[in-house]
Amino acid sequence: MEDKKQGADSNSKKGISRRSFIRGAGLSTAGSVLLTTNAFAFGSEEKLTAGKEFGPGATTIQMKINGMVESLSVEPRTTLAAALRDHLELTGTKVVCDRGSCSACTVYLDGKPVNSCMMSVFDVGDKEITTIEGIAKNGELHPVQEAFIEHDASQCGYCTPGMVMSCVHLVENNTNPTLDDVKNATRGNLCRCGTHPHVFKATLAAANKTN
Repeated sequence: MEDKKQGADSNSKKGISRRSFIRGAGLSTAGSVLLTTNAFAFGSEEKLTAGKEFGPGATTIQMKINGMVESLSVEPRTTLAAALRDHLELTGTKVVCDRGSCSACTVYLDGKPVNSCMMSVFDVGDKEITTIEGIAKNGELHPVQEAFIEHDASQCGYCTPGMVMSCVHLVENNTNPTLDDVKNATRGNLCRCGTHPHVFKATLAAANKTN
C-alpha cells in the first residue's frame, strides 16, 4: 500500500496521472477528427460552389469519341465506362473489377490510357476519347490487333481490349520496345487466364512490323 501511495504521489507531483493522460488523449483525438472533418466539409463546399453543378436528373452533354462528336443524356453518377457501354453501345470497353484494378476498361483520354470505370463522364470535358473500336483505321486492324490474333494472345477475352489499348500506346510511343518495356506497359492489366506471355510476344512482333 505504501509503494502504491508513493507512486501516486510521484505522478501527482509531475502533474500527470494515468486517468488524466487518457482523458486528454481522447479529447485531443476528438478535436483532431472534428477539425479534419470541418476542413474537408468546407473544402468540398468551396469546390461545389466554384464549379458547375449537375443533377439530380440527367444532363445532356457532348463528347468527342473516335473522331465523332456524340450527344448523350447522363446522370451525374455515370462513369465514362458506363456512358460508353450503356449510352453509346461501344461495348468493346469491358468492365470487370469496376474499381480500377484490372485495366480491362482502358481507353485513351487525349491519347493517354485511363481507367474509364474510375472516371466521371462529366470530367471528360472537351478532351477526346479513343476506345478499342477506334484503334482500327479504314477497315484495317492495327498491327497489335493482328499480332494478338496471330499469337493467340486472348482467351476468355475480357481483358483483351484493355491489353490491346496498353500495347498500342506502347508501340506508337516506343519504336523499339524491349520485353521489359512491354511488361511495364501492361503491368496494370490483369489476365486471369494467364495469357501474358502471348501478349508480350504479340506486342514485340507488332513493334517489328511497324518499324
